[in-house]
Amino acid sequence: MQASFSIGARENIELLRSKLDTEFALLQNDGIKIDCEQTPTGGLTFLGYNIADYGNSSYSEEETRVIFKHYIANVVSDVILNNWEKILLLDIIKQNYYYFTLDEQHMIYQIALKHLNHGVESTDDTFVDYLGRKSLILQKLLEYLHANDNLIIEGFIKFRLKDYLQELYTAADKAVDDFMLEKEYKEFIKLLKYFVEIQEPRLEVVQVLLQPTGCFKLLDGNNKNISSDYLDGFLIETGDPEINYEDLLISALITIAPTMIILHFPDHRQCLRATDTIKSVFGDRVKHCNGCRLCKSRRLMEQNKEKK
Repeated sequence: MQASFSIGARENIELLRSKLDTEFALLQNDGIKIDCEQTPTGGLTFLGYNIADYGNSSYSEEETRVIFKHYIANVVSDVILNNWEKILLLDIIKQNYYYFTLDEQHMIYQIALKHLNHGVESTDDTFVDYLGRKSLILQKLLEYLHANDNLIIEGFIKFRLKDYLQELYTAADKAVDDFMLEKEYKEFIKLLKYFVEIQEPRLEVVQVLLQPTGCFKLLDGNNKNISSDYLDGFLIETGDPEINYEDLLISALITIAPTMIILHFPDHRQCLRATDTIKSVFGDRVKHCNGCRLCKSRRLMEQNKEKK
């Protein structure tokens, strides 16, 4: 008695056959021979598989058919996740966010891919979601193949993987939100740059020191504290936990519009957002201190604080 099975698809058929051939080659070690016939029909291409020889395997014919379908489920779930997923995601973005330009849709698509863990290291948190999608697809396939010997992949995705498709819709929605926030941020930066360019510098040099408390201290080119007259009421050393000191710092720098800004941040990761914004607004005016008396003094303060 022979088991037969067919897989139909519009996309990725050669990839499917190649991966399945590789997997089925492993069964040959037990003398199991599987034949394949490829047939194009009505816009689809079908791969017809038959177990031509059960060989000398210790498995029964029924057990061999179960293993056979597990191989198919594993390969199909892998190809859906790593190949169809990109096609599906792009279609979702084109259909639901058609009012964005093609370039904008492409940017949204790239952001969504990151949310779905494409091209992201396995240590990333989204890798857990990636494995979750793999498990979901595999389980649905095994349930379907348990009762069916024919599979049309596009139809299976549409009608049997609705929970999976919802995850793609969610990723696209998140990507649009991220894209809009980034777009608004760039427009905001552009406006700030304009304010800086039209202002006369109130000081030639402003040095920014990050205090152990998380506050910022502003000094002029002679290492003297900048007076409140230049800051128009900005307070950046109060230590109030309710204040966003990075935003306050940027506002103060825009008010002063110095010719040069020197950042004394030993570890730029401590205030990465502020550093990126300052560099975006002030461009070539920004310099990083590579270690000076002020930085050493701050480091000693931190060490003394740790000892206490």
